[in-house]
Amino acid sequence: MNFDFVAPHYRWMETFVFGNALQLARTYWIDKIPRPERTLIVGEGNGRFLCELLRVHPQIAVDCVDASKTMLQLTRMRVRRACPQSLSHVQFFCEDILKWSPQKSYDLLVTHFFLDCFRRNELSSVVEKLAHAARPNAAWLIADFTVPGSRLARAFGRLLLRFMYAFFGVTAGIAAKELVDPFPYLDQNGFSRASLKLSEASLVRSDLYLLGQRGENGKSAV
Repeated sequence: MNFDFVAPHYRWMETFVFGNALQLARTYWIDKIPRPERTLIVGEGNGRFLCELLRVHPQIAVDCVDASKTMLQLTRMRVRRACPQSLSHVQFFCEDILKWSPQKSYDLLVTHFFLDCFRRNELSSVVEKLAHAARPNAAWLIADFTVPGSRLARAFGRLLLRFMYAFFGVTAGIAAKELVDPFPYLDQNGFSRASLKLSEASLVRSDLYLLGQRGENGKSAV
């Protein structure tokens, strides 16, 4: 899986299809959680979330992991341009999460529009690996796609997901063919959904998971 080919075009494609819904989902919880000391972001993309996180919490330490060298270059340039005072606090790792393991512990984990790239057996392994790097009481932010509940919107959502998986399967080498709910794997590793926010069209959701705390909403994400 590698997004080098689509990296230069990802921003306009995202805006064309979803407007600002994906960025709103990414950033929804930033100012609603305690200030983290060390954050791990996996699959950051082109740096829009990272810059917003650094704007709110400019002094935090961040490890940013992405398998795409081009995406990391775009992220670094964006941080240098928008948050130059925080650039020295960010470490960038061009790594495949299936082969790479965190060497530090974190009180904030972030995987926005990333877990949907993996097949069921891979997803279980990725969640377990990242969960092992979580400090006690860590938070995990996950923004991702979801299938609406209403009949017409559900049909449109499934069609859109089918198209996206086909497109990114060809352009980025994503092996997954369907959206897999990460909730059972997070639950198995001690994380519970504390709260969620659905987009206006109910196609995108933003979830806050907490380690070692029972949330109020354990509903499936798919």
